[in-house]
Amino acid sequence: MFQVAVIDDYQGPAAGLDCWQELSTRAEVSFFQDHLTDTEALVERLQAFDAVIAMRERTPFPAAVMERLPKLRLLITTGMSNAAIDVDSARSLGITVCGTRLLPHPAAELTWALILELAKRTGAEETGLRVGVWQSGVGLDLDGATLGVVGLGKLGRRVAAIGAAFGMNVLAWSQNLTLEQGSSAGVEVVSKEELFRRSDYVTIHLRYSERTRSVVGEAELGLMKPTAYLVNTSRAPIVDQEALLVALHGGWIGGAGLDVHLVEPIPASDPILRAPNTVLTPHIGYATRGNFELSYSDAVEDVTAFLADRPVRVL
Repeated sequence: MFQVAVIDDYQGPAAGLDCWQELSTRAEVSFFQDHLTDTEALVERLQAFDAVIAMRERTPFPAAVMERLPKLRLLITTGMSNAAIDVDSARSLGITVCGTRLLPHPAAELTWALILELAKRTGAEETGLRVGVWQSGVGLDLDGATLGVVGLGKLGRRVAAIGAAFGMNVLAWSQNLTLEQGSSAGVEVVSKEELFRRSDYVTIHLRYSERTRSVVGEAELGLMKPTAYLVNTSRAPIVDQEALLVALHGGWIGGAGLDVHLVEPIPASDPILRAPNTVLTPHIGYATRGNFELSYSDAVEDVTAFLADRPVRVL
């Protein structure tokens, strides 16, 4: 029987879905909640499988790994892009790489959870309240503040619209953003330098690639107000992490809200855990019940189509 591995199912939500019943007569599905960072252990685990379903970019699949998985014929990622998969090498090895749909709103909602926590300090105040501290700080107003959106795609537009609903002035920049695109979204298109200089909150919504690696670095962070906040729910390498640590410890910026990290799960030794004025979450922007139901149902469709020699959602 066709063997399918569902990996990095951290809290087990994938295993609890009903969609797998559709494969019961065609394939045997195994679920793994733990995350393997050791290449040898990963190869040993996956050698018996014909298909692997990966959750986003939790586990890399370079050529050196795929070459040692002779049975692997189908590699599915949630989402329609995955920088951790060497797609060209997979094709040369005869491995079909395909993806799934993802909902556009969960990451935008998480972005606002981080912005609101930075501005209103609800988590810090709740923690203080439980140990007897009645009001430990003063919140900030969003109405009248300036929101800078780096990347005005589907997610960026959602975030911008919510900012406008709060009464914020919304700026936007990306490498190919036009005035017409900004006008249709109701935002002011500015240069990258002006966005970082004027914004009270800068939020990143770019797709990660070599072109966007470290697009936010020392120069951009140095332009920010000492009271401004940086929020990243996209990918960690888009921000130069060393520069961010310097900015946080040096008081260049007011703080940061981060859902993405260079190494995930984040190790206890990561210096960001000890950086001041940060709100950190464990890459949960896409981790909603609706997203899991949609993406894993699509993965089941991909497996079914592959076995029936029908078209799949090829990356």
